[in-house]
Amino acid sequence: MNIFIPYLHYIGIMTLMGALIAEHLMMKPGMRKSEINSLSAVDAIYGISAILVLVTGLLRWFIVDPKGADFFTHNHMFHVKVTLFIIMAILSIFPTIRIMKWRKKAKSEPNFEPSTKDVKKQLMFIRIELLLIVVIPLLAVMVARGTGH
Repeated sequence: MNIFIPYLHYIGIMTLMGALIAEHLMMKPGMRKSEINSLSAVDAIYGISAILVLVTGLLRWFIVDPKGADFFTHNHMFHVKVTLFIIMAILSIFPTIRIMKWRKKAKSEPNFEPSTKDVKKQLMFIRIELLLIVVIPLLAVMVARGTGH
């Protein structure tokens, strides 16, 4: 169990990063129903992987990690890392809601295409998330080495 939880945590992180990059590449003006449906599936994978990262991260923090919960609880860098993950999760809500609306609209209107302005707005959220996901592993390395105590 002590090996399985960190392994799932890393798999979740890689899946989350892959799904986020895929969303960024897939989201573009002129998307049609099939592309919106594919984007929606990737967004679901992103959401599931984020939940996996959160759950396994909490398990590592409070139960599994041999350093103990106090090591993380009293580390300022760890709190910055968790805060950035929470910000990322909040930011991800906006594209998810928009993708769900696009999917519903594409189902009822065969020629529906999201507006360029709307797509660009969602891409802004995704790009901020991509920026945060680059910083979070750096913070994780710093925490693991004891920086922030």
